[in-house]
Amino acid sequence: MPNPLESLKALGDQLRAQIGEELDIEALRRQEPARPLEELLDELDSLPGLESVKEQVRALVAFLRVQAKRKEAGLPEVATTQHLVFLGNPGTGKTTVARLLAQMYRSMGLLKKGHLVEVDRAGLVGQYVGLTAVKTDRVIRKALDGVLFVDEAYALARDGDRLDFGDEAIETLLKRMEDNRHRLVVIVAGYPRLMRRFLESNPGLRSRFSREIEFPDYSTDELVEIFARFAAEAEYTLGDGTDDALRAIFGGAERHEGFGNARFARTLFEQSLNAQALRLGLGDVESLSPDELQCLVPEDLVAGARSLGEEPLPPPRGAGWFSRRR
Repeated sequence: MPNPLESLKALGDQLRAQIGEELDIEALRRQEPARPLEELLDELDSLPGLESVKEQVRALVAFLRVQAKRKEAGLPEVATTQHLVFLGNPGTGKTTVARLLAQMYRSMGLLKKGHLVEVDRAGLVGQYVGLTAVKTDRVIRKALDGVLFVDEAYALARDGDRLDFGDEAIETLLKRMEDNRHRLVVIVAGYPRLMRRFLESNPGLRSRFSREIEFPDYSTDELVEIFARFAAEAEYTLGDGTDDALRAIFGGAERHEGFGNARFARTLFEQSLNAQALRLGLGDVESLSPDELQCLVPEDLVAGARSLGEEPLPPPRGAGWFSRRR
């Protein structure tokens, strides 16, 4: 006779395969209470740069709050979708803002959980007919009562006449966005030029997304601030001349469509740590003081930049670190 426990296990595996996710009871129990809206808005304001983004997010939040108040007063709501398009190059804070927005929706009572599920083409598109709809549906179920963030969403659109299952993912997504409009917010993100082409690739896409928020590239000053934040979070200090060195590095970086922005700043920080370790490791490591272990100097930053293929601009007059260490 078949073992009933094995039969139950097989049935459970089958159900999990169909649903695409396991019910994590402990995770649900650990879910923290919703954060106050003002606290989330303060966190948004604390992000470097992104002034136009902050203004648009505040306008969106204000609109949603007013509509909720109108509903309480028995007045008709303006029928508008909450799905969004984020336009911007890599590293411009799109995922960070999406995560904050998800929590804001929860704080305002628009979403029950307010979690963020991040996915790209690989997480939605299958390799044969029928699988894409199943994969997309699984991801959407996981995102219900929260925000589904589709990064590089333009990759779902068909390129020319080639056979592609991305269209199936788009159609499934559009249907579920309508069916679950009160339980799901979808944010699609990517390069501005490619995303505008994506929105024109399917007649239903443009009507589903009510707002576009454009994320500008960070300025040199903002990238210097971001680098300093990475250093402070890891308990590193920046020595004399590092501010000029950072401005020279970020100012000399080529700003094209694929420029990494905050990602570039993080990678530069990591490479600077490698350069510092090499500089300190050549001496008597045992005698190093805590200050020496924490401090990054200009030559660390320049070495880190050159390992990334970047050549800093000449420093301002009077700053001698560049010529001394070439």
